[in-house]
Amino acid sequence: MTAAAPPAWNLFKQIFAEHWDGFKHVHPRYHTRYYDSLVDKMLRCGDPEKIGFIEYRCLHCGQGKHLVAMSCKSSLCLRCAKVYVDDWISQVSQMLHEGVIYRHIVLTVPEILRKTFYQQAQAVLSPFMRCGVRCLDDVFSRASGRTLQGGYIVVIQTHGRNGQYNPHLHIIATSGGWDAQARQWVHLDYVPYAMLRKKWQWHLLTMLRQTVKTQEIHRLVNTCYTKYRQGFVTNVQKGDVPSRYQSLARYRAKYVVSPPISLRRIDRYDGQRVTYHYRSHRSERVEWETVEVYTFIGRMGQHIFPKGFQRVRYYGVQATKTFAKLKGLIQEALAKVKGVFKGAIKILAPMTYRQRDAQRTGRDLLRCPHCHCDMEVWRIWHPTYGLIRDELTAIKRGK
Repeated sequence: MTAAAPPAWNLFKQIFAEHWDGFKHVHPRYHTRYYDSLVDKMLRCGDPEKIGFIEYRCLHCGQGKHLVAMSCKSSLCLRCAKVYVDDWISQVSQMLHEGVIYRHIVLTVPEILRKTFYQQAQAVLSPFMRCGVRCLDDVFSRASGRTLQGGYIVVIQTHGRNGQYNPHLHIIATSGGWDAQARQWVHLDYVPYAMLRKKWQWHLLTMLRQTVKTQEIHRLVNTCYTKYRQGFVTNVQKGDVPSRYQSLARYRAKYVVSPPISLRRIDRYDGQRVTYHYRSHRSERVEWETVEVYTFIGRMGQHIFPKGFQRVRYYGVQATKTFAKLKGLIQEALAKVKGVFKGAIKILAPMTYRQRDAQRTGRDLLRCPHCHCDMEVWRIWHPTYGLIRDELTAIKRGK
């Protein structure tokens, strides 16, 4: 098997390669080492000579060879998103309580507040995620008449379908919660939608008032209470039984690392303008938009989170500290509640590179095409650290 060639240069990479330097000079906010490193890694991803590689060889017949380029793990990279999605689904499948019904809940931010979120991202994004959890605990407790602690897997997303800044929370939430005082699991058949809208408005505006203590925020908060008398927009989907957990997790996972556009949605690039399409929430139709190239790069770059920011967080009975502790208690409590236990969770093991490639190509690329034996790691090379492993050198040394 011959060494794999680097993937074809796609339009997304071409746009950044040709205009990133000019863009960051026009927009100094992006002229930092952090942004440069993300773009640089994305541009090198898939090219073994620029990002490094692992070379496999058949040690049985000596003829089979296969080269695997290392991944960049940049939040801008379209190539690495698929791997992260698969790994995250496996992680989530191990963090769900068997027998508990989960719902997908979306908590949005009105357009009047989006500029504040963009300008104050460093200060408000983490409190934003926490106040979503406080809101749901409040709603569940008020609806049940008990003090409940729910379980939440919170994913923050900052882009809308057209790529513009639109922060909102996607939450995989338990449909009910744990009553610590009664040591019972309380299941909720429905979530009171009108209450959720009003509660979300109060929790979000209170968080902003306490976090960004400016006169402008006080003015915006007062305006929101006057303008949105029914509360803020939320979306609650019907509870998903355990057999659908993986599809729910996969749907959420695409928001974790994927850029706000996929390569197939870029229709045309003439060097100065980019045309792309998206399905509009308002019209429910596919719409096209043509923007200047710097506008396009800005729409992609504005959704990069600060370094080290955790875009997926676990709260309540899903939190790492309490999950193992409460798991047995919840299972014991659920066994006493009829009509809640509806299926078993399928734990998904993380897929290896070999498994993903076999799934994609329909053949095992690490099996020698000549003698059909498994190939082994022969060389590992990194552009910064050089030759990390070389079996030929080891053999020459007598090892």
